[in-house]
Amino acid sequence: SLSLQSSSLKKPKYSPQSSVIYKNLLFLKEKNMRNLFFAALLLFTVYSCHNPSAENNAESEAKPDKAKIEKLLEFVKVEGGTFTMGDENLSDATPHEVEVSSFYIQKTEVTQELWEAVMGSNPSQNKSWKDNPVTNVSWDDCQAFIKKLNSISGKKCRLPSEAEWEYAARGGKQSKGYKYAGSDNLDEVAWHGGNSNQKIHPVAEKKPNELGLYDMTGNVWEWCNDWYGDYRVKFIKNPQGPDNGTYRVLRGGTLYHYAVDCLVADRGSGDPDFGSNYLGFRLLSPVE
Repeated sequence: SLSLQSSSLKKPKYSPQSSVIYKNLLFLKEKNMRNLFFAALLLFTVYSCHNPSAENNAESEAKPDKAKIEKLLEFVKVEGGTFTMGDENLSDATPHEVEVSSFYIQKTEVTQELWEAVMGSNPSQNKSWKDNPVTNVSWDDCQAFIKKLNSISGKKCRLPSEAEWEYAARGGKQSKGYKYAGSDNLDEVAWHGGNSNQKIHPVAEKKPNELGLYDMTGNVWEWCNDWYGDYRVKFIKNPQGPDNGTYRVLRGGTLYHYAVDCLVADRGSGDPDFGSNYLGFRLLSPVE
């Protein structure tokens, strides 16, 4: 058979006959190359103009599964009340009295399955478990997710304020005053530096807190809505944190942290545009 590889067409010794043969071979080669080129161009044009798979993907992205999304959104109602926010043993968490109104907060962190159902992609480093919390999301990414989720569901979800987050983590009106979210025994309620094997775990594998909320301690840090800064220690209702700042608040500790960094009042912070494999979030929905 005639190969179209130029290296396989070696020029024979010159003779009138061999010259004609060689020219014919070159003609056949060039003709076949042109035919292959135009055939490939035609296939590319047809595939580009009509790709059912691409159409299906576009349609899927354009129309997220609203029923699935609503099924994955599980909220717990938190009755409003007054509590002491902070811890005298933490340098940046001066204790002070705070009142918060009632709200709904997500039972677990946002999972990879929920994120993908809304956004059509999964930014997490380890994508092997749909029930793992979504990670590698910045505060800014969370805002994009919330905007799209609300447009799909008609809800008014947002990130919790730091005060709302701590009130819920402590158990709200049902609080028993634990050091961690749901227990004084860290292993009961959290994946942390001493038991996680430095890997993310699926949500809701540990004991919940008094309100039935899972993983408020450990596994992944959770973004809050507030800018990070000093507390306003005078009594205030529904505090929203500083008016501006450089970093956003992170709460709950991570799979890499040990006891002191997992205390229910412990505070962290991060650049709003920074994402990592230990950063996640959960949603709040207002009571209307």
